[in-house]
Amino acid sequence: MISRHKQKPIVALVGRPNVGKSTLYNRLIGRRQAIVEDLPGTTRDRLYGEAEWAGHHFIVVDTGGIEPLKERGGQVVSASYDPLAAASKGFVAEIRSQAELAIEEADVIVFLVDAKEGLTAADEEVAAMLRQTDKPVILAANKADNAERRMNALEFYALGLGDPHPISAYHGTGTGDLLDVIVAHLPESPLEDEEDEEALRIAIVGRPNVGKSSLLNALLGQERAIVSDIAGTTRDAVDTHLTWDGQKIILVDSAGIRRRGRIERGIEKYSVMRALRAIGRADVVLLVLDATEGVTAQDAHIGGYILEEGRSLIIVVNKWDAIEKDTHTMAAYNKTLRQELKFLDYVPVLYVSALTRQRVNQIIPAALRVREQRELRIPTSELNRLVQDAVAANPPKAFKGRQARFYYVTQTSTNPPTFVFFVNDPRAVHFTYERYLENKIRERYPYEGTPIRLKFRGKAS
Repeated sequence: MISRHKQKPIVALVGRPNVGKSTLYNRLIGRRQAIVEDLPGTTRDRLYGEAEWAGHHFIVVDTGGIEPLKERGGQVVSASYDPLAAASKGFVAEIRSQAELAIEEADVIVFLVDAKEGLTAADEEVAAMLRQTDKPVILAANKADNAERRMNALEFYALGLGDPHPISAYHGTGTGDLLDVIVAHLPESPLEDEEDEEALRIAIVGRPNVGKSSLLNALLGQERAIVSDIAGTTRDAVDTHLTWDGQKIILVDSAGIRRRGRIERGIEKYSVMRALRAIGRADVVLLVLDATEGVTAQDAHIGGYILEEGRSLIIVVNKWDAIEKDTHTMAAYNKTLRQELKFLDYVPVLYVSALTRQRVNQIIPAALRVREQRELRIPTSELNRLVQDAVAANPPKAFKGRQARFYYVTQTSTNPPTFVFFVNDPRAVHFTYERYLENKIRERYPYEGTPIRLKFRGKAS
Protein backbone atom coordinates (compact mmCIF):
# COMPACT_ATOMS: atom_id res chain seq x y z
CA MET A 1 0.00 0.00 0.00
CA ILE A 2 1.31 3.44 -0.91
CA SER A 3 1.65 5.68 2.12
CA ARG A 4 0.17 9.14 1.96
CA HIS A 5 2.53 12.09 1.91
CA LYS A 6 2.72 15.48 3.54
CA GLN A 7 3.80 18.55 1.66
CA LYS A 8 6.45 20.60 3.44
CA PRO A 9 5.70 24.33 3.72
CA ILE A 10 8.15 26.88 2.30
CA VAL A 11 9.67 29.78 4.26
CA ALA A 12 11.38 32.49 2.18
CA LEU A 13 14.03 34.87 3.58
CA VAL A 14 13.86 38.27 1.89
CA GLY A 15 15.35 41.71 2.42
CA ARG A 16 17.81 44.16 0.96
CA PRO A 17 21.46 43.13 0.40
CA ASN A 18 23.87 42.47 3.27
CA VAL A 19 21.34 42.17 6.08
CA GLY A 20 22.41 38.60 6.88
CA LYS A 21 19.90 36.46 4.98
CA SER A 22 22.46 33.80 4.08
CA THR A 23 23.77 33.70 7.65
CA LEU A 24 20.26 33.17 8.97
CA TYR A 25 19.64 30.57 6.27
CA ASN A 26 22.72 28.62 7.36
CA ARG A 27 21.67 28.95 10.99
CA LEU A 28 18.20 27.56 10.31
CA ILE A 29 19.15 24.62 8.09
CA GLY A 30 22.31 23.87 10.10
CA ARG A 31 20.19 21.80 12.43
CA ARG A 32 19.67 19.27 9.68
CA GLN A 33 23.06 19.51 8.01
CA ALA A 34 24.54 17.57 10.93
CA ILE A 35 22.19 14.70 10.04
CA VAL A 36 22.02 14.78 6.24
CA GLU A 37 25.51 14.83 4.75
CA ASP A 38 26.45 16.05 1.28
CA LEU A 39 26.15 13.30 -1.30
CA PRO A 40 28.88 12.80 -3.91
CA GLY A 41 27.97 14.43 -7.17
CA THR A 42 25.23 16.71 -5.86
CA THR A 43 25.36 20.46 -6.36
CA ARG A 44 26.33 22.26 -3.17
CA ASP A 45 25.54 25.90 -3.99
CA ARG A 46 22.02 25.48 -2.70
CA LEU A 47 19.45 28.16 -2.27
CA TYR A 48 17.12 25.96 -0.24
CA GLY A 49 17.31 23.45 2.57
CA GLU A 50 15.16 21.72 5.14
CA ALA A 51 14.81 22.94 8.71
CA GLU A 52 13.13 21.33 11.71
CA TRP A 53 11.82 22.98 14.84
CA ALA A 54 9.54 21.59 17.54
CA GLY A 55 8.59 18.66 15.32
CA HIS A 56 7.76 20.84 12.32
CA HIS A 57 9.66 20.29 9.07
CA PHE A 58 9.78 23.06 6.49
CA ILE A 59 11.87 24.26 3.55
CA VAL A 60 13.91 27.46 3.88
CA VAL A 61 14.72 29.45 0.73
CA ASP A 62 17.43 32.08 0.58
CA THR A 63 17.03 34.96 -1.88
CA GLY A 64 19.16 37.68 -3.41
CA GLY A 65 18.95 41.17 -1.94
CA ILE A 66 16.17 43.49 -3.12
CA GLU A 67 17.41 46.97 -4.00
CA PRO A 68 15.50 50.12 -4.92
CA LEU A 69 15.68 50.93 -8.63
CA LYS A 70 16.28 54.22 -10.42
CA GLU A 71 16.80 55.51 -13.95
CA ARG A 72 20.32 56.37 -15.08
CA GLY A 73 21.31 56.95 -18.67
CA GLY A 74 18.16 55.29 -19.97
CA GLN A 75 18.77 52.14 -17.89
CA VAL A 76 17.16 50.88 -14.70
CA VAL A 77 19.91 50.38 -12.14
CA SER A 78 20.13 50.00 -8.40
CA ALA A 79 19.78 53.18 -6.35
CA SER A 80 23.27 52.48 -5.01
CA TYR A 81 24.61 52.60 -8.58
CA ASP A 82 28.36 52.38 -8.94
CA PRO A 83 29.70 52.53 -12.51
CA LEU A 84 32.60 50.31 -11.49
CA ALA A 85 30.23 47.67 -10.09
CA ALA A 86 28.50 47.21 -13.47
CA ALA A 87 25.03 47.16 -11.95
CA SER A 88 23.23 46.51 -15.21
CA LYS A 89 19.52 46.45 -15.87
CA GLY A 90 19.52 42.69 -16.30
CA PHE A 91 21.43 42.03 -13.07
CA VAL A 92 19.15 44.16 -10.89
CA ALA A 93 15.98 42.89 -12.54
CA GLU A 94 17.13 39.28 -12.17
CA ILE A 95 17.73 39.50 -8.44
CA ARG A 96 14.48 41.35 -7.89
CA SER A 97 12.55 38.79 -9.95
CA GLN A 98 14.07 35.96 -7.95
CA ALA A 99 12.97 37.55 -4.69
CA GLU A 100 9.48 38.25 -6.04
CA LEU A 101 9.14 34.65 -7.14
CA ALA A 102 10.23 33.43 -3.71
CA ILE A 103 7.60 35.68 -2.10
CA GLU A 104 4.98 34.34 -4.46
CA GLU A 105 5.82 30.69 -3.78
CA ALA A 106 6.36 30.90 -0.02
CA ASP A 107 3.88 29.98 2.69
CA VAL A 108 5.64 32.22 5.22
CA ILE A 109 7.97 35.19 4.57
CA VAL A 110 10.74 36.31 6.93
CA PHE A 111 11.67 39.92 6.19
CA LEU A 112 15.19 40.58 7.43
CA VAL A 113 16.40 44.10 8.32
CA ASP A 114 19.64 45.36 9.87
CA ALA A 115 19.40 46.61 13.48
CA LYS A 116 22.97 47.91 13.28
CA GLU A 117 22.37 50.14 10.25
CA GLY A 118 18.78 51.04 11.09
CA LEU A 119 15.79 51.72 8.89
CA THR A 120 16.62 52.54 5.25
CA ALA A 121 14.74 53.54 2.12
CA ALA A 122 15.44 50.09 0.72
CA ASP A 123 13.74 48.50 3.74
CA GLU A 124 10.70 50.70 3.15
CA GLU A 125 10.52 49.65 -0.51
CA VAL A 126 10.70 45.96 0.37
CA ALA A 127 8.06 46.48 3.07
CA ALA A 128 5.77 48.15 0.51
CA MET A 129 6.16 45.08 -1.71
CA LEU A 130 5.39 42.73 1.17
CA ARG A 131 2.30 44.63 2.28
CA GLN A 132 0.72 43.64 -1.04
CA THR A 133 0.89 39.92 -0.27
CA ASP A 134 -1.61 37.96 1.77
CA LYS A 135 1.15 35.69 3.10
CA PRO A 136 2.25 35.86 6.76
CA VAL A 137 5.23 38.24 7.04
CA ILE A 138 7.57 37.99 10.05
CA LEU A 139 9.86 40.97 10.63
CA ALA A 140 13.32 40.01 11.97
CA ALA A 141 15.85 42.67 12.99
CA ASN A 142 19.24 41.02 12.52
CA LYS A 143 22.64 42.00 14.01
CA ALA A 144 20.94 42.93 17.32
CA ASP A 145 24.06 41.82 19.18
CA ASN A 146 23.66 44.05 22.23
CA ALA A 147 21.01 45.84 24.30
CA GLU A 148 21.39 49.10 22.38
CA ARG A 149 20.74 47.47 19.02
CA ARG A 150 17.81 45.54 20.42
CA MET A 151 16.31 48.87 21.48
CA ASN A 152 17.09 50.30 18.03
CA ALA A 153 15.02 47.52 16.50
CA LEU A 154 11.89 49.29 17.74
CA GLU A 155 12.18 51.81 14.91
CA PHE A 156 11.17 49.07 12.45
CA TYR A 157 7.61 49.30 13.78
CA ALA A 158 7.39 52.16 11.26
CA LEU A 159 7.32 49.58 8.45
CA GLY A 160 3.80 48.57 9.46
CA LEU A 161 4.54 44.84 9.48
CA GLY A 162 4.01 44.12 13.16
CA ASP A 163 6.52 43.37 15.90
CA PRO A 164 10.20 43.34 14.92
CA HIS A 165 11.96 40.30 16.39
CA PRO A 166 15.55 41.19 17.36
CA ILE A 167 18.02 38.40 16.52
CA SER A 168 21.67 37.73 15.82
CA ALA A 169 21.91 35.15 13.05
CA TYR A 170 25.67 34.97 13.52
CA HIS A 171 25.56 34.25 17.26
CA GLY A 172 22.20 32.51 17.27
CA THR A 173 20.67 34.95 19.75
CA GLY A 174 16.89 35.13 19.43
CA THR A 175 16.70 32.59 16.61
CA GLY A 176 14.84 30.12 18.81
CA ASP A 177 12.13 32.69 19.49
CA LEU A 178 12.03 33.50 15.77
CA LEU A 179 11.57 29.82 14.93
CA ASP A 180 8.69 29.63 17.42
CA VAL A 181 6.97 32.44 15.50
CA ILE A 182 7.72 30.83 12.13
CA VAL A 183 6.22 27.44 13.05
CA ALA A 184 3.20 29.16 14.57
CA HIS A 185 2.44 30.61 11.12
CA LEU A 186 3.11 27.45 9.11
CA PRO A 187 0.05 26.06 7.36
CA GLU A 188 -1.13 22.58 8.13
CA SER A 189 0.26 19.96 5.76
CA PRO A 190 -2.77 17.76 5.11
CA LEU A 191 -2.36 14.15 4.09
CA GLU A 192 -3.57 13.10 0.69
CA ASP A 193 -7.22 12.05 0.45
CA GLU A 194 -7.76 8.46 1.55
CA GLU A 195 -9.64 7.71 -1.65
CA ASP A 196 -6.40 8.30 -3.56
CA GLU A 197 -4.28 6.28 -1.16
CA GLU A 198 -3.88 3.39 -3.61
CA ALA A 199 -3.04 5.62 -6.57
CA LEU A 200 0.52 5.88 -7.85
CA ARG A 201 1.58 9.53 -7.77
CA ILE A 202 4.00 10.48 -10.53
CA ALA A 203 5.47 13.98 -10.42
CA ILE A 204 6.91 15.56 -13.55
CA VAL A 205 9.72 17.95 -12.63
CA GLY A 206 12.61 19.70 -14.31
CA ARG A 207 13.99 23.03 -15.39
CA PRO A 208 11.76 25.48 -17.28
CA ASN A 209 11.11 24.75 -20.94
CA VAL A 210 12.38 21.16 -20.98
CA GLY A 211 8.95 19.98 -22.12
CA LYS A 212 7.16 18.98 -18.89
CA SER A 213 3.71 20.09 -20.05
CA SER A 214 4.23 18.58 -23.51
CA LEU A 215 5.21 15.31 -21.86
CA LEU A 216 2.08 15.37 -19.71
CA ASN A 217 -0.06 15.92 -22.80
CA ALA A 218 1.70 13.06 -24.60
CA LEU A 219 1.10 10.74 -21.66
CA LEU A 220 -2.58 11.65 -21.62
CA GLY A 221 -3.02 11.67 -25.37
CA GLN A 222 -4.79 15.00 -25.16
CA GLU A 223 -4.08 18.70 -24.64
CA ARG A 224 -4.52 18.68 -20.86
CA ALA A 225 -1.98 21.43 -20.12
CA ILE A 226 -1.18 24.62 -22.03
CA VAL A 227 2.00 24.13 -24.05
CA SER A 228 4.21 27.02 -25.10
CA ASP A 229 7.81 27.63 -26.04
CA ILE A 230 7.88 30.43 -23.45
CA ALA A 231 9.55 29.16 -20.29
CA GLY A 232 7.19 29.43 -17.38
CA THR A 233 3.78 29.04 -19.02
CA THR A 234 2.54 26.62 -16.38
CA ARG A 235 1.76 28.38 -13.11
CA ASP A 236 0.53 25.83 -10.60
CA ALA A 237 0.89 22.10 -10.14
CA VAL A 238 -2.04 20.40 -11.86
CA ASP A 239 -3.10 16.91 -10.71
CA THR A 240 -4.43 14.71 -13.49
CA HIS A 241 -6.13 11.39 -12.71
CA LEU A 242 -6.09 8.45 -15.10
CA THR A 243 -6.31 4.66 -15.10
CA TRP A 244 -3.61 2.52 -16.71
CA ASP A 245 -4.47 -1.17 -17.09
CA GLY A 246 -6.65 -0.94 -14.00
CA GLN A 247 -4.06 0.97 -11.94
CA LYS A 248 -4.99 4.42 -10.65
CA ILE A 249 -2.39 7.01 -11.62
CA ILE A 250 -2.12 10.66 -10.55
CA LEU A 251 0.17 12.79 -12.70
CA VAL A 252 1.45 16.01 -11.19
CA ASP A 253 2.83 18.53 -13.68
CA SER A 254 5.07 20.69 -11.52
CA ALA A 255 4.86 24.26 -12.70
CA GLY A 256 7.71 26.03 -14.42
CA ILE A 257 8.34 29.71 -13.88
CA ARG A 258 5.67 32.31 -14.52
CA ARG A 259 6.84 34.74 -17.14
CA ARG A 260 7.63 38.16 -15.66
CA GLY A 261 8.73 40.28 -18.55
CA ARG A 262 11.97 38.85 -19.79
CA ILE A 263 13.12 35.69 -18.00
CA GLU A 264 16.71 36.16 -16.93
CA ARG A 265 19.16 33.28 -16.84
CA GLY A 266 19.70 33.20 -13.08
CA ILE A 267 16.02 32.94 -12.22
CA GLU A 268 15.99 29.31 -13.32
CA LYS A 269 17.48 28.41 -9.96
CA TYR A 270 14.10 29.16 -8.47
CA SER A 271 12.37 26.59 -10.65
CA VAL A 272 13.33 24.25 -7.83
CA MET A 273 10.77 25.95 -5.58
CA ARG A 274 7.96 24.80 -7.83
CA ALA A 275 9.39 21.28 -8.04
CA LEU A 276 9.70 20.94 -4.26
CA ARG A 277 5.97 20.80 -3.73
CA ALA A 278 5.39 18.12 -6.36
CA ILE A 279 8.34 15.99 -5.21
CA GLY A 280 7.06 15.92 -1.65
CA ARG A 281 3.74 14.44 -2.79
CA ALA A 282 5.10 11.87 -5.24
CA ASP A 283 5.92 8.18 -5.10
CA VAL A 284 7.86 8.27 -8.37
CA VAL A 285 9.39 11.41 -9.88
CA LEU A 286 10.12 11.93 -13.57
CA LEU A 287 13.14 14.23 -13.85
CA VAL A 288 12.83 15.69 -17.35
CA LEU A 289 16.04 16.75 -19.14
CA ASP A 290 16.43 18.57 -22.44
CA ALA A 291 18.41 16.36 -24.82
CA THR A 292 19.64 19.39 -26.77
CA GLU A 293 21.21 20.97 -23.68
CA GLY A 294 22.69 17.95 -21.92
CA VAL A 295 22.87 17.63 -18.15
CA THR A 296 23.07 20.97 -16.35
CA ALA A 297 24.00 21.83 -12.78
CA GLN A 298 20.35 22.58 -12.14
CA ASP A 299 19.33 19.09 -13.28
CA ALA A 300 21.78 17.65 -10.73
CA HIS A 301 20.44 20.10 -8.16
CA ILE A 302 16.88 18.81 -8.54
CA GLY A 303 18.05 15.20 -8.70
CA GLY A 304 19.89 15.63 -5.41
CA TYR A 305 16.76 16.92 -3.72
CA ILE A 306 14.69 13.98 -5.02
CA LEU A 307 17.30 11.63 -3.56
CA GLU A 308 17.30 13.40 -0.20
CA GLU A 309 13.52 13.17 -0.05
CA GLY A 310 13.75 9.42 -0.59
CA ARG A 311 11.56 9.44 -3.69
CA SER A 312 11.90 6.95 -6.52
CA LEU A 313 13.12 8.44 -9.77
CA ILE A 314 13.19 7.99 -13.53
CA ILE A 315 15.29 10.27 -15.75
CA VAL A 316 13.41 11.22 -18.90
CA VAL A 317 15.56 12.76 -21.64
CA ASN A 318 13.07 14.70 -23.75
CA LYS A 319 13.46 16.20 -27.25
CA TRP A 320 15.41 13.14 -28.41
CA ASP A 321 13.99 13.74 -31.89
CA ALA A 322 16.03 16.96 -32.09
CA ILE A 323 19.36 15.12 -31.78
CA GLU A 324 21.30 14.08 -34.88
CA LYS A 325 22.03 10.39 -34.42
CA ASP A 326 24.12 7.50 -35.57
CA THR A 327 24.39 3.98 -34.13
CA HIS A 328 26.53 5.20 -31.20
CA THR A 329 24.65 8.37 -30.23
CA MET A 330 22.51 6.97 -27.43
CA ALA A 331 25.36 5.00 -25.88
CA ALA A 332 27.65 8.05 -25.92
CA TYR A 333 24.94 10.31 -24.51
CA ASN A 334 24.13 7.80 -21.79
CA LYS A 335 27.79 7.51 -20.80
CA THR A 336 28.06 11.29 -20.39
CA LEU A 337 24.79 11.46 -18.46
CA ARG A 338 25.93 8.76 -16.06
CA GLN A 339 29.19 10.59 -15.46
CA GLU A 340 27.37 13.84 -14.69
CA LEU A 341 24.84 12.13 -12.40
CA LYS A 342 27.02 9.51 -10.72
CA PHE A 343 24.96 9.66 -7.53
CA LEU A 344 21.92 8.42 -9.50
CA ASP A 345 23.56 5.35 -11.02
CA TYR A 346 20.62 3.10 -10.01
CA VAL A 347 18.08 5.24 -11.88
CA PRO A 348 16.62 4.12 -15.25
CA VAL A 349 16.92 6.52 -18.19
CA LEU A 350 14.37 6.84 -20.98
CA TYR A 351 15.03 8.74 -24.22
CA VAL A 352 11.75 10.14 -25.50
CA SER A 353 10.15 12.81 -27.62
CA ALA A 354 6.98 14.39 -26.26
CA LEU A 355 6.51 15.99 -29.69
CA THR A 356 6.52 12.74 -31.70
CA ARG A 357 5.53 10.55 -28.70
CA GLN A 358 8.54 8.34 -29.31
CA ARG A 359 8.90 5.90 -26.35
CA VAL A 360 6.44 7.92 -24.26
CA ASN A 361 4.40 4.73 -23.84
CA GLN A 362 7.33 3.25 -21.85
CA ILE A 363 7.14 5.84 -19.06
CA ILE A 364 4.17 4.68 -16.97
CA PRO A 365 5.12 0.97 -17.18
CA ALA A 366 8.61 1.98 -15.99
CA ALA A 367 7.08 3.97 -13.10
CA LEU A 368 4.94 1.00 -12.10
CA ARG A 369 8.01 -1.24 -12.21
CA VAL A 370 9.96 1.21 -10.06
CA ARG A 371 7.06 1.42 -7.56
CA GLU A 372 7.06 -2.37 -7.29
CA GLN A 373 10.80 -2.30 -6.55
CA ARG A 374 10.24 0.43 -3.97
CA GLU A 375 7.77 -1.75 -2.06
CA LEU A 376 10.03 -4.83 -2.06
CA ARG A 377 10.77 -6.22 1.39
CA ILE A 378 13.70 -8.65 1.76
CA PRO A 379 13.18 -11.56 4.16
CA THR A 380 15.33 -11.09 7.26
CA SER A 381 17.06 -14.45 6.95
CA GLU A 382 17.99 -13.81 3.32
CA LEU A 383 19.17 -10.30 4.13
CA ASN A 384 21.47 -11.53 6.90
CA ARG A 385 22.96 -14.24 4.66
CA LEU A 386 23.60 -11.62 1.99
CA VAL A 387 25.37 -9.27 4.43
CA GLN A 388 27.36 -12.08 6.07
CA ASP A 389 28.65 -13.16 2.65
CA ALA A 390 29.51 -9.55 1.76
CA VAL A 391 31.43 -9.02 5.02
CA ALA A 392 33.26 -12.34 4.64
CA ALA A 393 34.29 -11.47 1.08
CA ASN A 394 35.49 -8.00 2.03
CA PRO A 395 35.89 -7.43 5.79
CA PRO A 396 35.74 -3.78 6.92
CA LYS A 397 39.07 -2.10 7.54
CA ALA A 398 39.76 -0.36 10.82
CA PHE A 399 38.60 3.26 10.84
CA LYS A 400 40.06 5.76 13.32
CA GLY A 401 41.31 2.90 15.46
CA ARG A 402 37.92 1.19 15.51
CA GLN A 403 37.06 -2.16 13.94
CA ALA A 404 33.44 -2.67 12.90
CA ARG A 405 31.74 -5.98 13.70
CA PHE A 406 28.31 -6.70 12.26
CA TYR A 407 25.80 -8.64 14.35
CA TYR A 408 22.43 -8.42 12.62
CA VAL A 409 20.54 -6.55 9.92
CA THR A 410 16.83 -6.06 9.31
CA GLN A 411 14.68 -4.08 6.90
CA THR A 412 12.57 -1.75 8.99
CA SER A 413 10.47 -0.12 6.27
CA THR A 414 9.80 0.55 2.63
CA ASN A 415 9.07 3.97 1.11
CA PRO A 416 12.02 4.25 0.90
CA PRO A 417 13.55 0.84 1.73
CA THR A 418 15.44 1.24 5.00
CA PHE A 419 17.88 -1.23 6.53
CA VAL A 420 19.18 -1.12 10.10
CA PHE A 421 22.54 -2.74 10.82
CA PHE A 422 23.39 -3.60 14.43
CA VAL A 423 27.14 -3.24 14.95
CA ASN A 424 29.55 -2.94 17.85
CA ASP A 425 30.33 0.71 17.03
CA PRO A 426 28.49 2.71 14.32
CA ARG A 427 31.41 5.15 14.17
CA ALA A 428 33.63 2.36 12.85
CA VAL A 429 31.62 2.04 9.62
CA HIS A 430 33.35 4.17 6.99
CA PHE A 431 31.30 5.83 4.25
CA THR A 432 33.00 3.75 1.56
CA TYR A 433 32.05 0.53 3.36
CA GLU A 434 28.47 1.73 3.63
CA ARG A 435 28.49 2.19 -0.15
CA TYR A 436 29.94 -1.29 -0.54
CA LEU A 437 27.10 -2.80 1.48
CA GLU A 438 24.52 -0.86 -0.52
CA ASN A 439 26.05 -2.11 -3.76
CA LYS A 440 25.99 -5.73 -2.53
CA ILE A 441 22.30 -5.40 -1.65
CA ARG A 442 21.57 -3.91 -5.08
CA GLU A 443 23.44 -6.75 -6.81
CA ARG A 444 20.78 -9.16 -5.53
CA TYR A 445 17.86 -6.74 -5.22
CA PRO A 446 18.38 -3.83 -7.66
CA TYR A 447 15.72 -1.50 -6.22
CA GLU A 448 15.65 0.11 -9.64
CA GLY A 449 15.12 3.87 -9.46
CA THR A 450 14.75 3.81 -5.68
CA PRO A 451 17.14 5.17 -3.05
CA ILE A 452 17.77 2.91 -0.08
CA ARG A 453 18.71 3.99 3.42
CA LEU A 454 21.34 2.23 5.55
CA LYS A 455 21.41 2.99 9.28
CA PHE A 456 23.90 1.69 11.82
CA ARG A 457 23.14 1.20 15.49
CA GLY A 458 25.26 0.09 18.41
CA LYS A 459 24.65 -3.25 20.05
CA ALA A 460 22.81 -1.66 22.97
CA SER A 461 20.50 0.43 20.72
